[in-house]
Amino acid sequence: MADSTRFYPGERIALFIDGSNLYAAARGLNFDIDYKRLLEYFTSKGKLVRAYYYTALMENEEYSPIRPLVDWLDYNGYTMITKPTKEFTDREGRRKIKGNMDIELACDLLEATSYIDHALLFSGDGDFRRLVEAAQRKGTRVTVISTIKSKPPMVADELRRQADVFLDLDEIADEIMRAHNDDRGHGQDDDDEYEDEDELETA
Repeated sequence: MADSTRFYPGERIALFIDGSNLYAAARGLNFDIDYKRLLEYFTSKGKLVRAYYYTALMENEEYSPIRPLVDWLDYNGYTMITKPTKEFTDREGRRKIKGNMDIELACDLLEATSYIDHALLFSGDGDFRRLVEAAQRKGTRVTVISTIKSKPPMVADELRRQADVFLDLDEIADEIMRAHNDDRGHGQDDDDEYEDEDELETA
């Protein structure tokens, strides 16, 4: 599908990036994201109003591996939405950590429908299907960006069907991937604190 069918001249767009979900999708396609290039790519497609990035942080750790990325994004054009993870013990006595950002993302996207034409949702989470539907009822087009090329696919079928446009991350990989000798705005790489923001089991 040509870019002309995905973006319209002068439309106001905003990015809503589910940090851990996008990282997992890119990793499934074997590349690292250069967030500077990603911002430049989508800035060229319309009037970029805001680029939100959502992630939970383990704030009690002496060193948070994801902190350098969060700080870089915060200083380079992204609006960072973070919150501390919560620790609990399950019935078997195992220590687990929760850090779900779905509500924050949903609230921001719905609020943005009053001043944008096109929302770009970087997530494959099927729980966002109703969010996409609600935004569409308010007249906002929604593009879902994830991938079906990884094994297993990263996007839920119901979310892909609901979107106005589904853009496979693999199609724009050459535009947003990080060169191995360039560390500017790089993806999480080994810095990833946890793969699933909903819940993490620890020893």
